Amino acid sequence: MLYTLSKAQYDLNELQSILAQITENDALVLWQDGVLLAVKYPQLFTPISHIFVLANDLEARGLTLANYQRLSFPDFIQVTEKFYPHIAF
Repeated sequence: MLYTLSKAQYDLNELQSILAQITENDALVLWQDGVLLAVKYPQLFTPISHIFVLANDLEARGLTLANYQRLSFPDFIQVTEKFYPHIAF
């Protein structure tokens, strides 16, 4: 399953609940303002095996995140084909 987070603000309990559902067979993509979550709560994302950030969204916000795999738009399409269905938050 593919989970995507696109907002910078989530209730912490809600965010922890979402992340607790993610298994080693799932993937998480942070995009749009969701890339800011990796800066705000880096410890929450450590246990997730397949975590990605959209490169364009990082660059648009002037961020560099060394511990996350960056995706181009074509890469993002490949991730959506590999991990499905898709749940957006």
